[in-house]
Amino acid sequence: MKVIKTSFSDVFIIEPTCFVDHRGFFMESYNLKVFSENNITNNFVQDNQSLSIEAGVIRGLHYQLSPKAQSKLVRVVSGAIYDVVVDIRRGSSSFGKAQGFILSEYNQRQLFIPKGFAHGFCTLVANTQVSYKVDEYYCPTNDRGILWNDPSLNIDWPISSPILSDKDKLHPTLEEADINF
Repeated sequence: MKVIKTSFSDVFIIEPTCFVDHRGFFMESYNLKVFSENNITNNFVQDNQSLSIEAGVIRGLHYQLSPKAQSKLVRVVSGAIYDVVVDIRRGSSSFGKAQGFILSEYNQRQLFIPKGFAHGFCTLVANTQVSYKVDEYYCPTNDRGILWNDPSLNIDWPISSPILSDKDKLHPTLEEADINF
């Protein structure tokens, strides 16, 4: 398992070793020892999974306020996504910066996202399933979001007319967002 740094000091790509043969494959998607050696010591308390039936679905950009902020470990079970993180830690040198990653069932990459980042993704193919672990339980009163196409974020989404939930259509811009970390 390789842990790969990104442009954010605490966001990592996790690249599992995949053993492939004529039957399929085997991989470890999580290894406490490897994660701990890379200072990822979160205690994951909840697993979530989503299915997006069509390509072009955007979910996000989501986060939870403190004290219920969540770190996430995201992976694609089937399909492919363009996964985006945005630093929303006021005072951070990278505040308001976004970075995107391709995660798919083929590259088996995972993305570790610490507290203080908004997260969203766009499905690149139909019937995409995304699974993620979080280190804090979902709390509706702390649930927040940022508008997926906020021009200040300069996110290079692979689609201009996404399929969105009503909730995701109404998120504020980063400038207007309620951010408390």
